[in-house]
Amino acid sequence: MTAINSYLDLTTPLTQEQIAANKEIDAKQKLQQEDFFALLSQQLAYQDPFKPVDNSEMIAQMASFTTAEGITTMGTEFAGMKEVLSSSQALEASSLVGKKVLIPSNQGHLAETGDLSGSINSKTGAYSTVVSVTNSGGEVVRSIEIGDIGAGNKRFSWDGLDGEGNRLPEDTYTLKANGTVNGKGEELMVATYAHVQSVSLGGGQAGVHLNLQGLGGIKLSEAIEVAENK
Repeated sequence: MTAINSYLDLTTPLTQEQIAANKEIDAKQKLQQEDFFALLSQQLAYQDPFKPVDNSEMIAQMASFTTAEGITTMGTEFAGMKEVLSSSQALEASSLVGKKVLIPSNQGHLAETGDLSGSINSKTGAYSTVVSVTNSGGEVVRSIEIGDIGAGNKRFSWDGLDGEGNRLPEDTYTLKANGTVNGKGEELMVATYAHVQSVSLGGGQAGVHLNLQGLGGIKLSEAIEVAENK
């Protein structure tokens, strides 16, 4: 019961009076520039006249305080800059709603209408490349002959039909590409295009996330490419 009450206390918003009181306590607990000079004056007033404070030592103390104060100020400025950059990133990400992004996954979502496209990546190129389409039940429902591809990225599209021309249901499908490389069969890397339905702005360490149709969310930084939604 105590743990629950503590949790409720943490999640209950502070009143304006409590916020002001906390700020006043924080201000009192920090060593301000006036406090430093007051301590320095006391040090000079009560120093041993036969062993006075060395000038270099006094300068070092003042430099240390100035450096610490500068670091604190710089940290505050960086925090403000980070907030501005996060807001700018969120604004830019919102423009992706309704578009396609290429994601580092060989799983794609086929909607009731439209196709499912992807991109094959090969460092050396491949011969007789074939893309196999597998449904969520593990059944291969279509094989697409791509042919020979060169090094780099090769975009392809699946119309959502099986080998007999029947429209397949909305589902998450896995796309695998295989080709001949240096005389041997090899599985090639596949990325898929996904529709961006919305953007989660997040907060703190959460960052900006893209919510993809049928696939959930990914970090904005994970998107490889942005394409038109055709």
